[in-house]
This record gives sequence, C-alpha cells and structure tokens, in this order.
Amino acid sequence: MSNIKLIAVHFIKTVWKGKVIVPIYLVWLALVLYAVFTGYATYTRQNEIRKEYQARARQSWEANPDKHPHRMAHFGSFAFRVKHPLSMFDNGMESYTGNAVYLEAHKQNTANYSEASFSTGLLRFGELSLAMLLQTLLPLILFFLGFNAVAQQRENATLKILVSQGATFKQIIWGNSIGLFAVAVAFLLPVLLSTLTGIALQSTTTADAGLFIRCAVIGAGAIIFLWVVSVLAIVISAVSSTGRSALLSLLGMWLMMAIVLPKTLQAIGSYVYPAPGKIQFQAAVEADILQQGDSHNPDDVHFKKLKDSVLRANKVDSIQQLPFNYSGYIMQEGERMSAQVYNRHLQQLHTIYDRQNRVSYNAAFIDPFIGFKNITMAFSGTGFSAFLSFQQQAEKYRYDLAQTMNVLQMKYISNKKLSSTDKPYSIDKSHWTSFPDFRHRYQSVNEIIQQQWVALVALAAWLLLSVILIHFTAAKATVI
Repeated sequence: MSNIKLIAVHFIKTVWKGKVIVPIYLVWLALVLYAVFTGYATYTRQNEIRKEYQARARQSWEANPDKHPHRMAHFGSFAFRVKHPLSMFDNGMESYTGNAVYLEAHKQNTANYSEASFSTGLLRFGELSLAMLLQTLLPLILFFLGFNAVAQQRENATLKILVSQGATFKQIIWGNSIGLFAVAVAFLLPVLLSTLTGIALQSTTTADAGLFIRCAVIGAGAIIFLWVVSVLAIVISAVSSTGRSALLSLLGMWLMMAIVLPKTLQAIGSYVYPAPGKIQFQAAVEADILQQGDSHNPDDVHFKKLKDSVLRANKVDSIQQLPFNYSGYIMQEGERMSAQVYNRHLQQLHTIYDRQNRVSYNAAFIDPFIGFKNITMAFSGTGFSAFLSFQQQAEKYRYDLAQTMNVLQMKYISNKKLSSTDKPYSIDKSHWTSFPDFRHRYQSVNEIIQQQWVALVALAAWLLLSVILIHFTAAKATVI
C-alpha cells in the first residue's frame, strides 16, 4: 500500500473515530432532510399555484364573448413563471424576482408577486437549501475537520517521525487531502441522493428541463469545489506552525470567501454601475414614446404624416375608402414603436445589470465559492439570467397578442363610423380562443453554458491550481 493511500486511510479512520464527527454528521443529515423537504414542498406548492392561476387566466380570456379585438388587447392576460425541478436544490434568486406578469396592449408591466414581497424580514438572512449547505456550511465543517491534519503532527513531533520513515511532504499533503475529500464525499452523497429522489417523485417534469446534463454539471461542480476546499484546508494546516493558527487562518478564509467577498463585490458592482430605479426607468420609456408619437392622439404630428402617406399609397381620399381598418393599422404601428423604445431601454438596463454581475462573476478566479454558487444557481434555473429569459418570453407573448388583435381589427372591422343606434363592431370569440396560451420554457443548457463559461473555467482553473498548490507547498514545508 502506497504512503498516500496509507495516510488517506489513516485520516479517514481518525476522523470517524473522533467524538465530534457523529453528532456533526447527524445534524448534517437532519439539515439535509429539512432542506430537501422544504425545497420539494415549495417547488410543488408554487408550481401548482402558478399553473392553476395560468389556467384561470386562460379561462377568463376564453370566456370573453364576441367583442371588438382592441378591447381584447386591453383585456390582456397573465404570464406565470414555472419553477425548474432543480429549484428544490438551489432556490437562488427565486424568492426575490417576480413570477407573474400582467400582459396588455401598449404597456410592458414588470414581474410581480415575489415570495419576498409576502414574507417577513427574516428572508434577508437567506433560505436553508441544499445548495446553501454545500456552498457555506460544508466548507466550514471541512475546515474544522482538516485544520489539525498536519499542524498537530508538527506540534507533537510525529511529523518528523513520519518523514524519517520515508514519507514525503507531497505524499503527506496528497494523502490528507484525499482523506478529507473522502469525508466530504460522505457529506455530499445524502445531498445528491435526496435531490435525485425529489426529482424522481415529480410527475410533471417537462422535456425541456434538461435534468440529466444539469444534474451532471452541478454534481461535477460540487466534487471539484469540495476537492478544492479539502486541499485548501490541508495546505493551510501544512504551512501553519500550530493547529490554532491553522484554524484561525481557515476561519478567516471561510468568512472572507463565503460571506464578505461576495457581498462586497455585489455592493461594488451596484456602486460602479448604478441602475435606474423602476419609476425613473418607466419615466424615460414614456418620454421617448411620446417624443416619437402617440397613436391614441388624433392630432399627433407623426401619425398625421403617417395618415397622409397611407392615403397616398392606397390612392384614396379618406380613411373610409381604405381596404383595411385604419385604427387597427395605427394601433399596430403604435405598438411596434412603443415596443421598440421599451426594448431599447430594457437592453440598456440589462447591460448595466450584466456589468454589475460581471464584477462578482469574474471574481470566481479568486474565490471558488462564487464560481460554484453561480454554477448551481444557473443550472438550477434560479439565477438572474433565468428570470430575464422569462421576462423576454412574456414580452414576446404580449407583443404577439397585441399585434394579433390589431391584425384582426384591420381585417374584420369596418372604417365606417357607427351611428348612435348601430351595434358596436365585434368579431367572433373563436379568434381569441384560437390564440395559444402562454407557456414558460426553461433556458437550454447551451444558453446557460454560454452565460456561465467564466464560472466553469474558473472552477476548472481552481482544480488545476489545487494540484499546483500541493506541489508548491510540499516543496516549501518543513517538519518544524
């Protein structure tokens, strides 16, 4: 048996024979069970509620009688965001981003009804999820289990004996790192098994969820992350003169990497790239729309010119002679213009958000905690990009709905003015019952990889760095 294997086996036996490991592991299992139970319950309950209200919105839409299509455009509908099955593993930003949008003509509403808006202030301290246990608590446990691995042997002089018997520092660090990593895997397995069990219990999982690849990426990311954490713990222990100094160093590292640095970088990103508030954003959009033209104002300069050009193009003298409904045409043009302005402002806002996020995303090269967190959120469908995808889908549906109603008005509504005794223009209700319902689609795995390549590359770089760190530390370490 090689020295590395002997040292690894000895470390594992020492850990599991200790007095603290059993209570720690039992508490860990209790936390895992609690997290998976609450995550599964939240996922199933929220999806049931959202699907129910999506169905109600559809029933309300189809229940409308024969009426004017423009009235239907303003009646509107709702778009509800469906939670991804892996949200039971990592809830990410789900509690803070909205999950429902009211869709109506000429107006782009923001997503509302986040869980945070209905909760107490306790939510700001975070939610207990399986991902949080892996990202925050397990590294702390590993640091606690590994801080004494080499430092204690140096203190009681057994390190000198071990080296004199032929073991090299490289073998000592490798062996202890592998041993601590094996313990980490023992903590990881209940998390993976409970997640897979929760997914297996789902009978409504959609085909576009990409569960196999997502689970594989998260699982591989967790293994690499825990290996890096294990190596950091052993390396710090190897370069520390005492176990106490090793523990203090590791606690400082955990505090900095897991809590201080991520929060600080978020604050820096928001400070360096300030984003406009909701009211400021809406005011800027409305100002630009009014500057271009108001389709509801008969005296608007832009639409007066448009009217003249339409009459000339069709070689007629009045609106009543046009082969299509002019009001519907104006509404179509107004919708196109307002959507164009809104999308331009929204893209600018998204660019600001992207710059803010890049500050912390790029820090994954100096903090593996950030990289792993970004990977789990993105592949669990609970990151910011997943929310933006939902917003874009909702806006596309809103625009298609409004323009479909405008086309129906152009095609079926006459330009003739009604008298006070005439029945209001209307079309058959089958036209809107045939319009498809909104269906939220998850991001594809390829999209997520393109968005999270920095985090993926950073985690791979940390894997390589951990090996380099072992060799560098072994070359510099001393027995005293």
